[in-house]
Amino acid sequence: MSGYRGRFAPSPTGLLHAGSLVAALASWLDARAHSGVWLVRIEDVDLPRCLPGAADQILRQLATCGLVSDEPVLRQSDRGAAYQAALDRLIEKHWAYPCGCTRKDIAQALLESGAQRERHEELVYPGRCRPANGGLQGRLARAWRLDIAALSADLGLPATLHWSDRRLGAQQQEVGAQVGDFVLKRADGLWAYQLAVVVDDAEQGITDIVRGQDLADNSARQILLQQALGYPRPRYLHTALVCGANGEKLSKQNGAAALDLSDPLAALNAAAQRLGLPPQADNLADALAGWTRAWANLYNPAP
Repeated sequence: MSGYRGRFAPSPTGLLHAGSLVAALASWLDARAHSGVWLVRIEDVDLPRCLPGAADQILRQLATCGLVSDEPVLRQSDRGAAYQAALDRLIEKHWAYPCGCTRKDIAQALLESGAQRERHEELVYPGRCRPANGGLQGRLARAWRLDIAALSADLGLPATLHWSDRRLGAQQQEVGAQVGDFVLKRADGLWAYQLAVVVDDAEQGITDIVRGQDLADNSARQILLQQALGYPRPRYLHTALVCGANGEKLSKQNGAAALDLSDPLAALNAAAQRLGLPPQADNLADALAGWTRAWANLYNPAP
């Protein structure tokens, strides 16, 4: 085995669909092309949205396709203590602060400042509860946010973060201006995705993250947290999106149909085609081996 460690991290808010299988296959192939380890992590941190039994069904779907985790499956719902320890470290360094703002408060503050945003864009947090701006000022604490300005000043970080994606190439984002101080722990007491995924990737020793391009925008926030917590930065590869007939990304929220695995090889061939890989007519094991060789030629193993 090489030092490569990759992962596929589905959320059990529904079963795998065609887009999910593309991401799973890509991450598995990249791990195998590196002679590395491939892990499955169940991202069930948002428990109210998770469907009973979906996690186990997802694991069965993956196994039907010959995609089985090389180590025991980790579940985020068991990881609250690790996330709290990470948040405590950030609080101790004065890089995290309590926030009392609702979405309505944020929208109103942006409106008053004259800030514009495109339809469907996320609200950029204006720093209303940031300690440098006076903190809560009597408001009840609801969530915890990362203080990007304090973190950047203490670590000497540039305003614009640069990184490289193995498929998309050079990337950059000014997180403070384009996202704002993002949430680490939600107002409902649940852990935010950004903190949970960074802590889990570090503790599992993940060296390479291969996932759909819809998640590429999360990379800068996660890199900031990696720097804040002293974690190494993994390599990134974001695959092309799988869209439905209406042109929208396939997703559980958009009602994407669960995978039809009555013929696993047919489902995998469709996923491989989305990744630019040739069709395979052999048995499942030989097909996966053939795609692994093709993947290594398409995406040369990262150094």
